[in-house]
Amino acid sequence: MRILMVIGVFFMLLNCEDKQSRQKNNYSTPDSLTTEHLQVKKDTSQKKQREHPKLTDKNAMDFFLEYEKEYKENKVRITTDFGTIDIQLFDETMFHRANFIFLIKQGYFDNTQFYRIVNNFVIQGGNSDDIAIADRRTKIGKYLLPPDTKRGFLHDRGVISMPSSEIENAYKLASPYEFFIVQKQGGAHHLDGEYTVFGKVIHGMDVVDTIAAQKTDDGEWPLTNVYIRKIEIIN
Repeated sequence: MRILMVIGVFFMLLNCEDKQSRQKNNYSTPDSLTTEHLQVKKDTSQKKQREHPKLTDKNAMDFFLEYEKEYKENKVRITTDFGTIDIQLFDETMFHRANFIFLIKQGYFDNTQFYRIVNNFVIQGGNSDDIAIADRRTKIGKYLLPPDTKRGFLHDRGVISMPSSEIENAYKLASPYEFFIVQKQGGAHHLDGEYTVFGKVIHGMDVVDTIAAQKTDDGEWPLTNVYIRKIEIIN
């Protein structure tokens, strides 16, 4: 009799443990964690694509030809620690305008610097010795823009122009991530025909003059960093 009672208790405990096990399993695999759900999330993530191709010399011009048809913005504001500079971009230099608008929308210029300053000549920006800026360039792509110097725009005081690449560059292909603003009274017309003017300052030349007056080292790099906090599109 005692043996039968022990066996009965054993099966009761076994049944309880099995029931608890099933309940525990039911709560440990909710729908949000099922294999099927995880697979759907994985597939969704894989389908998400970047908003633009990685740019190269081969695809950049075709990309900007299409880009400028959709994005017609042509006024931008450069915010610095010395104030703001508003710029009107020229529609005629469509590839350079589209490139500048594209980079603004990518947030590329945020916390870059005016890294070259030559008083009574130019202030040049869009670069930095911060490795994060180099990483941004890598993600966007490596490409150059051909010059567009036959639109009649001259290097007058207050224009924005695009410098050529640092590589040996017989065709003056432009470095798309950088720009310079002519600060010189009377302009810098020895640059005409060499570099592409693609806009002009419409407000804030006093800020350009203040930046140009900052002290620099022998390499024309300002002794105190002059940051471009952001560039944004305005109406």
